[in-house]
Amino acid sequence: MSELHLRQSTLPASGPATISVFASPTSWIESDAHTQCRQVAALDGMIHVAAMPDLHPGKGAPIGAAMTSRLLYPFLVGSDIGCGIAVFPIRLKRPVPEKLAARFPDLDRPLHPEHDPDDPAWTVVTGEIPAGHVEGLGTVGRGNHFVELARIGAVLDPAHAGRLGLAAGDLVLVVHTGSRGLGERILREHTERHGAGPAPDPGAYLARHDEAVRWGALNRRLLAARVAYALGGAPTEPIVDQCHNLVEVRDGSYLHRKGAAPGDGRDVLIAGTRGTPSYLVAAHAGPEANYSVAHGAGRKMSRADALRRGRAKHTVEELRRTPVGSLVVCGDRQLLFEEAPGAYKRIEQVIGDLVEHRMATPIATTVPLVTYKTADLAVGSRRDERRRRGRR
Repeated sequence: MSELHLRQSTLPASGPATISVFASPTSWIESDAHTQCRQVAALDGMIHVAAMPDLHPGKGAPIGAAMTSRLLYPFLVGSDIGCGIAVFPIRLKRPVPEKLAARFPDLDRPLHPEHDPDDPAWTVVTGEIPAGHVEGLGTVGRGNHFVELARIGAVLDPAHAGRLGLAAGDLVLVVHTGSRGLGERILREHTERHGAGPAPDPGAYLARHDEAVRWGALNRRLLAARVAYALGGAPTEPIVDQCHNLVEVRDGSYLHRKGAAPGDGRDVLIAGTRGTPSYLVAAHAGPEANYSVAHGAGRKMSRADALRRGRAKHTVEELRRTPVGSLVVCGDRQLLFEEAPGAYKRIEQVIGDLVEHRMATPIATTVPLVTYKTADLAVGSRRDERRRRGRR
């Protein structure tokens, strides 16, 4: 890795496109991510690449970037079309993390309209399921996706927080997931015919893309409803729901976002890690940033590095209890290490860079209580064992 000392810099590209990196001198950005920005800028029709402070390398294209072009490139959006983060208020009587962690439902098991017709979570579904895609509904997926019960921590803009109905100590569900297999299928069908080239029929791609975006938003509602009912609450409308993997037509060009949230006057939840706060911000990024802001802390280690270093420093049980006292529900031990807080950049640095470049204003923080990654089937057996010991 190498550290890039960049401020809102316009960097030379091999083509006519410009590159701006919105990061302070103390921000850590891998050299591979910088190289990928240059490669994207060299594509036919590219106009401008805006790199966010959470920039890091992705599969073929940088993550944490907003890229405008005269041509539509599906690979710049990637396979998880419609991935985003939503925030749902929730009311619970006694939010004890240890008890609530055991009540999280199995979000690896999908809901099916025919097999699970009586599940109460269906009450949040109105109309047809986008693209008729019923596979994977109500599941969170793997990687950096999660469903989190959190409390509102520091309120940094009381007036704005008040307009959202939030106060310190309130509880929220934060849901981060996307279109699951639907987006992957859309990209695969394009790639099999056209590789990394542009879409020959942008309108046809956009029609399917928009269905995946709607599917992702519906899935976030379903997940929040499943968890709300399981914890003894009730479903609510999201106060924030912004997609960070998508393409939109703007000013006659295609604005691709890969791990970059819309920043044109919208409220955005920028995810920290399982062991740090996340930040709810009011985004107001301008054209030099391609009207976009960061979507999270951004990885500073590859998954292989995080796994190797994590196993040398931590036990599984240490990673299930985070530095902020929250619990992580995750039955996949490898994923626990790959997604450890230390594998990510400091969220405070990312937010500070956005503030410094006048791209966002913090509203409040959310502090994790319970973070669900994958089902932990051993939770029940460990709880039963503790109960047996208590009766001796």
